[in-house]
Amino acid sequence: MVDPERIKAEIVAYFRALDEAATQRHHFLHADEEGGLWYVEAVPDRGELVVIKQAELTSAGQLHRYSWEHLEGEHGGLTDQAIDPEEDPLETIPAEEFQRVWTR
Repeated sequence: MVDPERIKAEIVAYFRALDEAATQRHHFLHADEEGGLWYVEAVPDRGELVVIKQAELTSAGQLHRYSWEHLEGEHGGLTDQAIDPEEDPLETIPAEEFQRVWTR
């Protein structure tokens, strides 16, 4: 039988471990078609870039943050897909720009 609480705990543990052990972090920005801005912090894991923090600044000025501490909410959730900066429409941004939005 599937235990949703155990699965969620394992997912949280995975993202938390990546966040706490990260020695290299990458920061990106993506503008969506509705005028929202997505700020992403990703770390390498097994040959992929895994998103560990994600902040959406909507066109209305609302900020939604997702990480291992808050995987999902009523507006969305932390992506479970690895990103590829060469394939995905992402702009590399400085860590300071990501932090400015993340801590807003």
